[in-house]
Amino acid sequence: MPLERLVTVVNPLGLHARPSARLVTVVGQFKSRVLIRRADEATFVDASSILSVMFLAAAQGTPLVIRVEGEDEAAALAAVAGLFAEAQESSHVF
Repeated sequence: MPLERLVTVVNPLGLHARPSARLVTVVGQFKSRVLIRRADEATFVDASSILSVMFLAAAQGTPLVIRVEGEDEAAALAAVAGLFAEAQESSHVF
């Protein structure tokens, strides 16, 4: 059964190229499949594709659903959700 978590984009510029690339890099470290979607939409996109992530057009404040399924799903979900949590807790822009 896949794991899911709700996160929010905190970057004032949204999920633009740099944070999207960072997300794709983190996702690439895991074997599990990581999907992401806007909470107000039904369709998930592949979080390992920078273009798919950028096409979400997620502005600051946009809630996103992360779904992970695979052999290292718990670690993958923690790492991806951690990017968003880190951005909320620090001055780093994700």
